Amino acid sequence: MSRPLKIMLVAAEASGDALGAGLAGALKARLGPEVAFVGVGGPRMAAQGVESPFDIAELSIHGWVEGLRAYGIVKRRVADTVALGLAEKPDAVVLIDSWGFTIRVAKAFRAALPDVPLIKYVGPQVWASRPGRAKTLAAAVDHLLALYAFDAPWFEREGLTTTVVGSQALHVDMSAADPAAFRASRGIAAAAPLLVVLPGSRPSEIRLMTPVYEAAVGRLKAADPSLEVAVIAAGTVAADVTARVAAWPFRAHVVGEEEKYAAMRAATVALATSGTVSTELALAGAPMVIAYRFQPLSYAIMKPFFTGRYATLFNHAADAEIARELIQNDATPEKVAAEVGRLLADPQVRFVQSARQTAALDLMGREGRDPSEIAADAVLRVIAGKAGR
Repeated sequence: MSRPLKIMLVAAEASGDALGAGLAGALKARLGPEVAFVGVGGPRMAAQGVESPFDIAELSIHGWVEGLRAYGIVKRRVADTVALGLAEKPDAVVLIDSWGFTIRVAKAFRAALPDVPLIKYVGPQVWASRPGRAKTLAAAVDHLLALYAFDAPWFEREGLTTTVVGSQALHVDMSAADPAAFRASRGIAAAAPLLVVLPGSRPSEIRLMTPVYEAAVGRLKAADPSLEVAVIAAGTVAADVTARVAAWPFRAHVVGEEEKYAAMRAATVALATSGTVSTELALAGAPMVIAYRFQPLSYAIMKPFFTGRYATLFNHAADAEIARELIQNDATPEKVAAEVGRLLADPQVRFVQSARQTAALDLMGREGRDPSEIAADAVLRVIAGKAGR
């Protein structure tokens, strides 16, 4: 009797953990006991049977300076990951998001296990910065699973076969999220303006963005004391966010992951740190303002490499600044408060922005099959193709 297909999944951040869990679930639904998993991941992948040899929280790094500081840890964890692959001898390796970590793993695997298919799930955002990474990735892996159609040409030009699977964020089911119940449970009147703040999911984002948001919301509360505020605390940074918000000089409701979609749907306006959450907010119909700050030295180093016009995915898809983006020196309490206040003050402006956000989601490929199922099909095709050579 032949052994089950063995697939190695490698994720280094919470978003990648979610993608890996979805892919594992789709493969198990397809193959049942004929597939087994090894790899690196977080709690969601663990629930699908991927036992990680280390805690991926230490790899949640963003920015050049932060990356240099963590170089020793990253180097050790790359070695640990490749050692696991050498011991387990998988039929394929899927490297999920987290460019800095996974490209090192890909190169090490290519040297150590040259015959094992390497699949990258989520390519670097070369449309926004450092387009040369497309060539680097094409030389390191056999196949790319891209989230958006506008990603594919960048990599296909370099000879990397690419499958567009779509973004899981575009397929979130919010039908059970009850905005009225959310407001009632927090004692927020149905007609009260509600600002939902999403400070991020990385420790560096919380450290850099929460002081800006505290000062901005303070200005907004001074202008309108009836404004209600809810802060969504991502699971990976929940304790830090909760402690910081508890020290704010005004009341803010802290919301866990389990209620975040209800909070998004209940929002009058959202204020979010740039990331995948902007897509989820657009799905929820929440008009938003996007902000982001890097550590100053990291930004100075990275700024020359930014080539895209927008940081937010639906802005990029529409080639228009639908949601206002306040990046680095523009991400001041004064500017954040002004932009959020503009939306809070005008229902028609909110309506138009929400409608434009929804239309941009269609450009990103909102309709279609579940991305995890498409990704599972592609992984199995790559394995079959490699075995047939």
